[in-house]
Amino acid sequence: MKETFEKVYQLKLSMKDITPQIWRRIQLPENYTFFDLHNAIQAVMNWEDYHLHEFKMLNPETEEPETIGTEGNDFEAFREPFVPEKKAKISHYFTPENKIALYTYDFEDNWQVKVRLEKIFPKKEGVEYPICTAGKRAAVPEDIGGTRGYEDMLEILKDPEHEEYEDTVEWLGEDFDPEYFDPKDVSF
Repeated sequence: MKETFEKVYQLKLSMKDITPQIWRRIQLPENYTFFDLHNAIQAVMNWEDYHLHEFKMLNPETEEPETIGTEGNDFEAFREPFVPEKKAKISHYFTPENKIALYTYDFEDNWQVKVRLEKIFPKKEGVEYPICTAGKRAAVPEDIGGTRGYEDMLEILKDPEHEEYEDTVEWLGEDFDPEYFDPKDVSF
């Protein structure tokens, strides 16, 4: 860890527009930036960071919405006000009064993750942060075609006689189970 820290931020990450819900609970050091948060989300969702992303959140000082993201990408000029994610600390934005951010990943598939501050607490000795403490269901696979493609994939997996079943299982891997998630499998 780059710096020492005293507090830990517990966040719940919930995929929007997916039922039953896919979610994760993570605990992060207070000195994390939104870039660090992005990397943590990628890890707990088992994504490969192939696509653009951004956060939208109210600035607690101005109470105005801001876009927090990667500097230097093609879409930066269209987002105002824009805040570079490597400079924006989660501890500046997430407060007991300002608990919600929206993380969008892969603007084509348009995966949206609601990021909600659950609590802030003192770090615990012997715990290595960040950590994933809970969650439900496997994350959506990348490049599946958004919510509709994900729903189609679930239907295909239910029917071994479906004409696309073998190709889908080969693409996902034979071990893919849409209902499986174990926080112990997460590696940051």
